Parts: sequence; structure tokens; C-alpha cells
Amino acid sequence: MEKETALQLKHKSSLSKKVASFIDRVKKDFKRNKMIYLMVSPVVLYYIIFQYGPMYGLQIAFKDYSPALGFLGSPWVGFEHFKEFFNSFFFWRLLRNTILLSFYSLLFAFPAGIILALLLNEVRSRIFKRTVQTVTYMPHFVSLVVIVGILYDFTARDGVVNDILGFLFGIEPIAFMQQAEWFRTLFIGSDIWQNVGWSSIIFLAAMSNIDPSLYEAAKMDGAGRFKQMFHITLPGIMPTVVILLILLIGKFMTVGEEKILLMYNPTTYETADVIGTYVYRKGILESNFSYSAAVGLFKALIAFTLLVIANGIARKVGDTKLW
Repeated sequence: MEKETALQLKHKSSLSKKVASFIDRVKKDFKRNKMIYLMVSPVVLYYIIFQYGPMYGLQIAFKDYSPALGFLGSPWVGFEHFKEFFNSFFFWRLLRNTILLSFYSLLFAFPAGIILALLLNEVRSRIFKRTVQTVTYMPHFVSLVVIVGILYDFTARDGVVNDILGFLFGIEPIAFMQQAEWFRTLFIGSDIWQNVGWSSIIFLAAMSNIDPSLYEAAKMDGAGRFKQMFHITLPGIMPTVVILLILLIGKFMTVGEEKILLMYNPTTYETADVIGTYVYRKGILESNFSYSAAVGLFKALIAFTLLVIANGIARKVGDTKLW
């Protein structure tokens, strides 16, 4: 007993020394880099106040929240709201739509930026390259409301898309925005059109860091431009691709709810309604705060789990990882 007590005292003493050493290092570093700490403090305060502070309200997911009683006064109900959501008619439809839209975005929208960057990297005419870059990333700066408005006009029964289809193939006009089977195609297609140019900028910047001597050596070995692209350019940007892919997987359950809210209607709920829009309807429109908080927490936990798994796989497969 005395021996255990002595070990505990020794452990506490060692821990105290480590804490004191850490505090001393922080103090010295603060004195040495005061301006840097001052510059980063607004960002830290922003995250504390607007990102971590609101997490206190997550407790209403386990309560029957009433604004009159407040966070602390509302009664606890445990996992009742989670059970209600898992047993609801909408659960599997919401989960399926969220996963499919996220998966299609990873499958089509994410590689689109890489492909465009690879093609632009092979263009030798600076004027043509700049023109294509400007044309492709301009839609990124257009308001989402305007983008969806354009989409409605172009895909209306008397819109330009139906005019072209009727002229070329004799197809009868289709009400694209009122048919559930067209929603995913329109959502992913418009997302690629709006963001492909912007996302390609990151990959072009990564390509600019590749050592030019590698290309010269490949040319001397007889490699054509296609082989140079596959054996030098793609491996050169792979760390950037992996990091962006991990970040995208971390947002797997967030599929652009603002755009879906602007695009969908009751006739397209079957394929358009996702967990984020359901949370909005239950929380804001129906004032069911506890239930919507529980659904939102469920979505966040899945996203966090996917992020950890993706980072773990990246760590095992290669050297690129977030942490």
C-alpha cells in the first residue's frame, strides 16, 4: 500500500513537472511571437464563439426542449428522438438520397476538376488557357439563387434544353424540374458546371510545384505527353487529391442543402429530400427543435466517423493524411 502511494506521488510529481514545463514553453513562445498570437486570436475566438459554443445546445437532442423552460429546465427524454427518427417512414428515403447524392458528387464532380486541370496543363497557348479558366470559374461567383433560376429557365418545357432536344431528336418537352427521376442528374450536372473551374485552380497550383526536370528526363526517355501526364503529373498532385478527398468524405452527409431547398418541390421529394432539408423542415418550419437536433447530431456523427475512417485508410495506404 505504501509502495503504491509512493508510486502515485512520484507519478503526480512527474505530471506536475511536465505541466509546469509546458506552461513555461507556452509563455516563452508567447513572448517571442506575440504578434502571431495576436493575429490568430480573431480566428480562434470565431471558432470558440460560433463553432464550439453552440455545441452546448446539442443537449436538446436528448431533451423535450421548450423555449419557455430553456436548456436546463427542459426535461430529459434520452434517445427518444433518435428512436423516433430511425422508426419513421422517412428514415431510409432520407439516408438513401443523402448517400446517393454525396456518392455521385464524389464520383463525377470531384474528378471533373482534376480532369480539367490536367487538360489545361497540357495547353500551350496562354491566351486560350486563360480564356478557358475564366469562362469555367466565373459561374462559381454567381449567386446560388441565380444559378437555380437559370436552371429553371433552361429546363422549362419551353426552355432551350427542350428546344434543342425537340429539334435534334424530336423528343416531346419534358418538365425536368417536376420529375423526381431527373433531380439527381440536374443537381450533379449544375454542380459540376458551377464549380469545376474553381476546383481546378487548386490542382493547377499543385502542378506548378512539380519539378520541371522530371518532364525533361521523361522526354529524353521517349515518354510522350500522355505518359508524362500519367507518370509525372498525376503522382505529383496525388497528395493534394488525397487531402481534398478526405475533406470531401468528411462532408459526405452534407450535400448542399441550400441548393436542394431552392430546387426541390413535393413532386421531387422521393429523390431530392435529404437529411439536411428534413432537419430544416422539422426545426425551422415545424419548430420541433429537439427532434431536428437529434437528426442533425446523427448526421454529424456519421460524417465524423467517415472522416476518421478515410484518414485512417489514407495513413495506411500512403504518407498523406490529415493527422
